[in-house]
Amino acid sequence: MKPTQLAILFAVTMTTACADPQIPSPTEPVARSGRLEATVAAPVAERRDYSISYHGLTLDDPYHWLRDPDYPKLDDEDVVAYLEAENDYFDEVMKPHQALVESLFEELKARQAPDLESVPWREGEYFYQWRYPGVSEYRVWTRTPVDGGNEEIILDEPALAEGHEYFVLGGMDVSRDGRYMAWSVDTDGSERYELRITDLDTGALVGESIRNVSGDTAWSADGSTLLYTVLGETWRPFQVRAHRLGSSLSEDRVVFEEEDVDMWVTLGETRSGDFILIDVGGHQTTETWFLPAGNVLAEPVLIAERIPEIYYEVTHARDRFYIRIDDLHKNFRVVTAPTRTPGRDHWQELIAGSDEDYIRGIDAFADFLVIQQRTGGIDQIRILDFDGRAHDVAFPKTAHTVGLGYNEIFDTDFVRLNYESMVTPDTVFDYFVDTRELVTRKVQQIPTGYDATRYETLRLMAPARDGEQVPVTVVYRRDYPKDNSRPLYITGYGTYGDSYDPGFSTSRLSLLDRGFAVAIAHIRGGDELGRRWYLDSRGDKRPNTFNDFIDATRFLVEEGFGAPGRIAASGGSAGGTVMGAVLNQAPELWGAMAAHVPFVDVVHSMLDDEQPLTVLEWPEWGNPAESKTAFETQLAYSPYDQIEAKDYPPIFLTGGVNDPRVAYWEPAKFAARLRHTKTDTNVLLLKTNMGSGHFGKTGRLAAYQDVAEEYAFVLLAMDIPES
Repeated sequence: MKPTQLAILFAVTMTTACADPQIPSPTEPVARSGRLEATVAAPVAERRDYSISYHGLTLDDPYHWLRDPDYPKLDDEDVVAYLEAENDYFDEVMKPHQALVESLFEELKARQAPDLESVPWREGEYFYQWRYPGVSEYRVWTRTPVDGGNEEIILDEPALAEGHEYFVLGGMDVSRDGRYMAWSVDTDGSERYELRITDLDTGALVGESIRNVSGDTAWSADGSTLLYTVLGETWRPFQVRAHRLGSSLSEDRVVFEEEDVDMWVTLGETRSGDFILIDVGGHQTTETWFLPAGNVLAEPVLIAERIPEIYYEVTHARDRFYIRIDDLHKNFRVVTAPTRTPGRDHWQELIAGSDEDYIRGIDAFADFLVIQQRTGGIDQIRILDFDGRAHDVAFPKTAHTVGLGYNEIFDTDFVRLNYESMVTPDTVFDYFVDTRELVTRKVQQIPTGYDATRYETLRLMAPARDGEQVPVTVVYRRDYPKDNSRPLYITGYGTYGDSYDPGFSTSRLSLLDRGFAVAIAHIRGGDELGRRWYLDSRGDKRPNTFNDFIDATRFLVEEGFGAPGRIAASGGSAGGTVMGAVLNQAPELWGAMAAHVPFVDVVHSMLDDEQPLTVLEWPEWGNPAESKTAFETQLAYSPYDQIEAKDYPPIFLTGGVNDPRVAYWEPAKFAARLRHTKTDTNVLLLKTNMGSGHFGKTGRLAAYQDVAEEYAFVLLAMDIPES
C-alpha cells in the first residue's frame, strides 16, 4: 500500500461537526464484543467535504468519495485501499477464530447430500435431470430419451466454472425439437450474461457468443431462431433481438424495444408452446406483448396497454389467454381473453378478486388451470378445470410453502409441486389431478441425520403499534424453555411484494442445536397477507416495515423468546435496509447484527440517476429529487443518514464490488460513518468481496463459507457456546 493511501485511510481530520476520535495504539485492544477482540486499530476513512441540497435541506456526505467516479469500474486507489484495509481488519479480528469458522463450514457442508440430483422431468422426447457429482460445487445437466437409450451430458457446469472465482448459470433453454440448447453464464457477478448455443447432436458450439444479455431466451417453434434480451448501460433489459442460426450477430433483428427508462423487458414462452410473451414492467405497472411461436419475426401484438399502478401477467390454453390482474382488486382477479382479440373490451371474468384469497399466480395446462394463492398467509394450490369445477390440494402441515416445480409438459394428468415447512425438508410431490393423489417423488436427504420430532414451529401474530397483526413464524427445539434465557435469531425482508416463506433450512440447524429459536418476521412490504400487505410499505409508508420488525421482535420477547441484547438479527439487500433502520431505532434490542449487501444509503442512491436501477426503483421507494415528501420520508429512516452518537451492538456488514443491485459503497459508507460516530467499543466488521456481486460466493458448498462466517460472528459476539 502506498504511503499516501495510508494517510488517507488513517487520517484524523476536523469537520464542521466534530473531530474524528483519536486512534488508539495498534498494540492495544480497540474493540471487544463477547469473545471477539481486535488487537489492531480499525480503519478510519477520511472525511471529505461534500454536501447536497434539496427542498431547502442540506445533507453532509463526508464519505461520498467512496463512490468511484468511474463506476462500474473500480480503479480509484483511495477507494481500493480503504476496502482492502477493511478486509484486512476483518481477517485480523476473525483470525483467532478460524477453527470455529471452519468447524461451522464443515458442519454446514456435511448436511449436503453428495451426488445430489433432481427428479427427472420431461420436455419433448427427453427426460432431463441435473446432479452434483460427488461433492462438486456445480451441476451437470443430462438427458435421456423417453423411449430408452443412453444418458448424455448436455451441460457441464464444473468444466465451465473451472478457473473462475465466480460462476453462475443464467439460464438453459432447449429448442422444441431437442436439437439446440441456449445457455448463459456470468463469471464476475455483474449479472451481465454471455449467451452461447450448443448443437446437442454434435456437442459443438454454434456461432458467436452473445454478450451483455439478461439470460432470458425463447426459441421459435422450428428451432431456427433464438430470441434474447439485451441489457442497456444501466443494467436495464430493454430490447429483444432475434438471432437466426447460421447468421452473423450483426444481422440480428430488433423485435422489440422499450424506451421508458423505468420499465424492464423480460421474455418467455407459454407452456402451450403457441406463443412467445414479451413482458414489460416495473414494480407495479406491466403490459404484455405476444408473438406466434411459428413466426417470431412478426409484429408483436399488445394484449392490454399499460396503466400506471396496474399489474397483470398472462398464460395461455386452448384459444384463450388467462390474465391475472389487480385492476379491480389488489388481491388480483382472473380474466380470460380470446387470442384473436385480446384487448380489454373482450375480457370475461373467471375468478373475482377476494379479500380472503390472494391470487399469487395462474398456470395453464391442457385440461386445467393451477391457481397459486394464499389464504390467511398460508400457501394453497387450487385446481380449476375448464368446466368450472375447483378443488384445493390438501397438504400435511399448516405453516408451509408450496409452489410449482418443473412442469414442462402441457398435456399432463399431474402437476409437480415443491413443498417444505420450517421443520419439513424440501419435498417433491406429483399431484394427480383426477385421483387427487399426492405422490412423494423425493425428500431432501440430510447425511448427518435429521429428526423432525425434535423441533417445533409456531405461527404467531404480533401486534404492531398501529393495530396491524404481523405474522411471525418461529422454529425451535422442543427443549427450548421460552423463559427469555435462550437466544433468538430473527430475520425478515419486507420489500417489492416478495414474501419471506417459512421454508426449511439445513443451515438453520446449526443455530437451533446451539439453543437458538429462529424467527421470520413477515413484515409489511412482502405479500404474505395479500397485495395490501405490500402496498402498505411502498413509498411514504415504508416506515411500517421497520416498525413491524421491531414490534414483532419485542412481542417475541414477551412470549419468552430471547431478551434484549440476546437477539441476533440478519437481513440482506432490501432486508439490509431493515437491519440498518432497526439498528438505529432500537440498538438496545440486538446482541449482534448482520447486514449483507445492505441498501443503507437510501437518499443518496435514490438521487443518483446514473446508478443502475435508481430510476426503476422510484415507484417503490419514491423520487426524492421531485418529491419533498419522499425526500423527508427517506431521510427519516435512511440508515446511513440516521447514524447517531450512541452505543450500537456488534455489527457485521458485507458487500460485493461487482454488485449491480446494491453498490459496494453503500455498506462501505455505512461502516465508515458508524466508526466515526458510535460511542461504544463493540466490534464492527466490513467484508467486501472483491470478485463477486450481489449474491456472494457461488458454488453449492462454497456459499456456506459466508454462512459460517456470519454464524461464527453471532456466536462469538453474543458469547454463545460453540457446541
